[in-house]
Amino acid sequence: MEAVLSIIIGILEQGFIYGVMALGVYITYRILDFPDLSVDGTFPLGAAVTAMLLTKGTNPYLALLAAIAAGALAGLCTGIIHVKFKVKDLLSGIITMTALYTINLRITGRSNLAFFNENTIFNSGIALWIPQSCRIVVIAILLAIVVKLVMDWYLHTKSGFLLSACGDNKTLVTSLAKDFGKVKIVGLILANALAALSGAILCQQQRFFEISMGTGAIITGLGSVIIGMNIFKHMTFIQGTTAALVGAVVYKGCTALAIALGLPTTDMKLITAVLFLAVLVINSREKGDKRA
Repeated sequence: MEAVLSIIIGILEQGFIYGVMALGVYITYRILDFPDLSVDGTFPLGAAVTAMLLTKGTNPYLALLAAIAAGALAGLCTGIIHVKFKVKDLLSGIITMTALYTINLRITGRSNLAFFNENTIFNSGIALWIPQSCRIVVIAILLAIVVKLVMDWYLHTKSGFLLSACGDNKTLVTSLAKDFGKVKIVGLILANALAALSGAILCQQQRFFEISMGTGAIITGLGSVIIGMNIFKHMTFIQGTTAALVGAVVYKGCTALAIALGLPTTDMKLITAVLFLAVLVINSREKGDKRA
C-alpha cells in the first residue's frame, strides 16, 4: 500500500511540475498554432538560472522569478527571429533551442550542477508549515494552480483576447489596428516563461541541474495538452488550462505505469516518444472520423 501511495504522490509531483510547462505549450499549440521547439531549451534554461543562483545563496523564490525572466527573454528571441526576420516558425524555435544549449552551459559552467545543501522552495519559507511527507506534492500543486489562475485571468483581459484571436482569426487582430506579429511575440514570451518556470521548479525539487533535462520537454508538453483536450473534449465548461494540467498528470501517470510494469528507466525517452506517437495517432483518427 505504501509503495502504491508513493507512486501516486510521485505522479502528482511530476505531473503538476510539468503541468506548468504544459500551460505554456497550450499557448503555442492550441492558441497560436505555433510549433515552438525552443521549449526544449527554455525548460533547462530555467533550471540553469535557478541552480546557478541557489549555489550563490539567492532566495529560492527570487530564483524562480529570475528563471521566468530568462525564459521570457528566450521567447522574445524566438518571436523576433520568426516575426522580424521572417524565419519559419519551426526553424525559429530550433535556432533558439540550439543557441540555448551553449548558453545554459555558460550559465552553470558545467553540464551538471548540484546544490543539495541549499535552501529551496521545498524546504524553506511556507514549506515549513507543510508536513514533510507531502510537502513537495502540496507545493507543486499550489504553484500549478496559481499559474493556471493567473493565466485564466490574463486570457480574459484585452491582451489575452487578442492573443486568442491571433490563432483563430488573424484578420480580426489586424482590423483592430493591432500588430499581428507583436501579439504572437507576446504569446511566445509567455509560453517560454512558463516553460522556464517549470524547469526551475523541477530543478529545485531534484536539487540539481543537468544539461539534457530539457530533451523531449516539448513532447511531454504536447502530449499533456492533447491528452487533456481529448479527455474533456465533450465538456465545454472545462477550461483549456485545466485540461492541460490534468493531461500532464495523466501523461506522467502513463510513463510511471510503464516503469512499474518492468521497463528500465533508461528507456524513459523511448517510452515518452511511443506514448506521444500513440496520442497523435488516436487524435488524428478521431479527427478523421469527424470529417467522415
